[in-house]
Amino acid sequence: MKSSRNNPSALQRAGGPSPVSGRRGDQNNRARPDNAAVEQEIAGLVDRPTSDLRLAWLQLYRTDPPVGLSRDLIIRTLAHQVQERIHGGASRALGRRLQSVAGRLENGGASFSPDIVLKTGTTLVRQWRGHAHTVLVRENGFEYEGQHYRSLTVIAERITGAHWSGPRFFGLTTRADASVGAEAGR
Repeated sequence: MKSSRNNPSALQRAGGPSPVSGRRGDQNNRARPDNAAVEQEIAGLVDRPTSDLRLAWLQLYRTDPPVGLSRDLIIRTLAHQVQERIHGGASRALGRRLQSVAGRLENGGASFSPDIVLKTGTTLVRQWRGHAHTVLVRENGFEYEGQHYRSLTVIAERITGAHWSGPRFFGLTTRADASVGAEAGR
């Protein structure tokens, strides 16, 4: 006889609360169901009464669903949690980055222009006065013409002979007042 621990269908209790368990808890200690089982689990959410869905939400988030939240959004949220439990969720670094962007927008950010995160090994190329300037992104800075720099701004100044924002010079950001002017129809 198969153990209920290794049987994906045993993860769902008939008539009980949603199989959506807490976040990340024991995810390494259980068998991973196949995609068909995950799809079946998610499809089963649609057939459940709203009271069961609210109970599953309460068990997952330790609070009632927000007042006025539609049944459809409750189902979608629980389905997302099933997928996240099986396939893994967003990284903590991404969560922090999203919080940072949201904070900037809440604090009166006129436009949405999140900072670009450059991966090591990325090559930046900028044409300036008929010459292509190439910068290589390193783990701890940038390399330009065989020399190491901590900042793109220093490289932009070296290329132009004037003070420039390095990220703007290499096309990684936009000017906030340019997007505000565009919104005003200028």
